[in-house]
Amino acid sequence: MTIVTKIPCTIVTGFLGAGKTTLVRHVVENAKGRRLAILVNEFGDVGFDKSFLAACGVEGCTEDAIVELPNGCICCTVADDFVPALETLLGRAEPPEHILIETSGLALPKPLVQAFQWPAIRSRVTVDGVVAVVDGPAVAAGAFAEDPAALAAQRAADTAVDHDNPLEEVFEDQLLCADLVVLNKSDLLDAETRARVRAEVEAHLPRAVKVVETANGAIDPLVLLGLGAAAEDDLDARPSHHGDGEDHDHDDFETVALPVRPAITAGDLAARVEKAAEAPGVLRIKGFAEVEGKAMRLVVQGVGRRVVHHFDRPWRAGESRDGRLVVIGLKGFDQGAVAAALAG
Repeated sequence: MTIVTKIPCTIVTGFLGAGKTTLVRHVVENAKGRRLAILVNEFGDVGFDKSFLAACGVEGCTEDAIVELPNGCICCTVADDFVPALETLLGRAEPPEHILIETSGLALPKPLVQAFQWPAIRSRVTVDGVVAVVDGPAVAAGAFAEDPAALAAQRAADTAVDHDNPLEEVFEDQLLCADLVVLNKSDLLDAETRARVRAEVEAHLPRAVKVVETANGAIDPLVLLGLGAAAEDDLDARPSHHGDGEDHDHDDFETVALPVRPAITAGDLAARVEKAAEAPGVLRIKGFAEVEGKAMRLVVQGVGRRVVHHFDRPWRAGESRDGRLVVIGLKGFDQGAVAAALAG
């Protein structure tokens, strides 16, 4: 079987809150009849991204069209979860024409690309491209810390110097593996800041990689699909802070799913989330809740201190309206303080 006959897969990576799910949803909504499949992996106990995608209202984007990997990280459990999930898609009577894989915001993409060398799938699929989604305002705010030029100078002077910031390590590994970088939320930056952020992103790239600016993940699917990278055969051009065969885990991060009581207003819940996000070490809060007197479910997402919310769909008949929020933070963050803030 030649590469032409392989089913192409696009890996969508990017840090927490960068807009990966929004971008994937946009691609699905604009597929123009192309038969897509989505593999979603999440870091946490609540299958939120899956429900967000399934609620998009796009014909064919249903629960059974999405395979969710429940353990939190595709790249950690290739043998147990990823390969069987991919084989399930390939074994369908009508297999997909293209597969989108949305990774956890804390996942390193290179181990996932390496998984495509497994004999069970190598002859049937190819990594068409790795797309790294970048949160422009987060980079502008210094969320990933170290100055890459200064760090490079330190490393040149002392080869023992390494990252002591796990956020930048994940962020850099995602960029180092990319075939395309999507600089998202660019509409929230002025021209000068956009140029500065773009230069900072490009400083992390090891080779010529196109950077595309977007707002709300709105990008023509043709820009993402059909890159023809065959990334699984190009691993040497994708450096990583983790050596070949080195295990990747999430020891630097932890997650907790917390119940949340119904909100009086959407603004009430947003205020509680904003307060919770101020707890040291909190990286991301996202989930859904009920608003008193409203027939629709409220989705809320907080990245740093930026909190956004919207009503995504009506509550279904008989569906539990118990609100749940997933909080992701650095290991050891004060979960009690977060729970107290969310309780109001």
